[in-house]
Amino acid sequence: MITLLDYGAGNVRSVRNAIARLGYTVRDVQGPQDILTAEKLIFPGVGSFGSVMERLQKDGLVEPLIERIRLNKPFLGICVALQALFEGSEESPGVAGLAILPGQVKRFTTRELSVPQIGWNGIVRHKESPILKDYQGQKLYFVHSYRASLADVGPDWLLATTDYGESFVSGVEKGNVTAFQFHPEKSGEAGLGILKNYLDLQGRETITVRPALPVTTDKTHIAKRIIACLDVRTNDQGDLVVTKGDQYDVRNEGEVRNLGKPVELARRYYEEGADEITFLNITGFRDFPMQDQPMLEVLQRTSENVFVPLTIGGGIREFTDSNGKYYSPLDVAAEYFRSGADKISIGSDAVYAVEEYLKAGKRSGKSAIEQISIVYGAQAVVISVDPRRVYVQSPNDTIHNTIETATSGPQGEKYCWYQCTVKGGREGRDIDAVQLAATCELLGAGEILLNCIDKDGTNSGFDHELIRQVRGAVSIPVIASSGAGSAQHFVDVFQETDVEAALAAGIFHRQEVPVSEVKEAMRRNKIETR
Repeated sequence: MITLLDYGAGNVRSVRNAIARLGYTVRDVQGPQDILTAEKLIFPGVGSFGSVMERLQKDGLVEPLIERIRLNKPFLGICVALQALFEGSEESPGVAGLAILPGQVKRFTTRELSVPQIGWNGIVRHKESPILKDYQGQKLYFVHSYRASLADVGPDWLLATTDYGESFVSGVEKGNVTAFQFHPEKSGEAGLGILKNYLDLQGRETITVRPALPVTTDKTHIAKRIIACLDVRTNDQGDLVVTKGDQYDVRNEGEVRNLGKPVELARRYYEEGADEITFLNITGFRDFPMQDQPMLEVLQRTSENVFVPLTIGGGIREFTDSNGKYYSPLDVAAEYFRSGADKISIGSDAVYAVEEYLKAGKRSGKSAIEQISIVYGAQAVVISVDPRRVYVQSPNDTIHNTIETATSGPQGEKYCWYQCTVKGGREGRDIDAVQLAATCELLGAGEILLNCIDKDGTNSGFDHELIRQVRGAVSIPVIASSGAGSAQHFVDVFQETDVEAALAAGIFHRQEVPVSEVKEAMRRNKIETR
């Protein structure tokens, strides 16, 4: 029997599903006493440091957790749970941690790499551990902006480190107490193997000091991510299907293109090696009571067999359902997180939020971006940008951020800017992609999904000019999207831009280019991949 500390925030479903997949039964902590009596306890830290510690304090769980660790009872912490072992964090100044370890968790200081770190990286082991006994250098999934410093962790606790511009603590262990910065439940088969080792430990370990491994100068490297995107909507018969448009038109001869069922396709992409799965809900479903939203079931069923990160976009806004019940953006996001989502993608509402910010000259605190990032952290918020080119004869012809383009306009124009759109590309707004991305980062977003209407469905490759312009304007990760037609296009975008990930839909759905073919092309070209 495995006891799970589910304190009501974020995606705990994936941990629960992973435990069940490995053949174990899960029970939830019902009160402080369960912390002390649990045979094995898993603490999946999801959300910001402050929100996690606030909830633990409110539920009276701080002292029992400290006591359990003092008694050396089996404990596995994940992500923010590792950070909670320290005295505090720069993410939430003044909020006390469990203070098992000294020092403050601090934000990454790297200027060469994007923050948050989002993606697949390795670990370097510093001592033996039964939980890492089968680890052979595989990539594991990290998603965080703050990290523990090696200076605060002595050899009695230090289990593993990872490199991301600097070396940081990615694993601690002392006796039966273990915590990882990465997410084993989101790290595919390698992560499930690590989790299984913890679950399989029999009895109580009596070893309190693990044998140290030889000092190594090995460095880890973050991988470029390949993301499979599934546009989900109802067809004319009312069935929920995956579709794909050409320049955002999903109909062919009057019928909605049906390229498969979302849950089945997501599982196929996971098995083919996709690093993430993104669902974009392109049907409103606004009249449904929240508990009956069709995408909730898609996430719940997908997370039973897919152990890589899941992103959900579409409909993450306030609304009142047909029963008259009001939901804030935070309420909607919480339901999706609880159903298996790891990240939330915001599209049109991000444009409206930026327009309001630029008009007022200050944050309102009311936008979905701000609300969600405060509670769940910036890494949980993705901004989906849908721009199209607007050509001009000269940069002086517009107030917007222009580029000199290698692809001339219809009147021979040498310059263009990228106009942001809303409502599935049907309506242009007086704001450009650089303004949108930079302002969304300021409001608390942690990642940009950069589409391009001009490239959508063309199979002509990604728009490198757009990608370079936006990537140069933000310090958060950027996902290239729209236009992929071959494995070489992925190689090109990684070699010619600094983008962290690349996404495709139609070529994967139609099996024109399998995910495995893309990965193999990346390896041949010495591009870091999982």
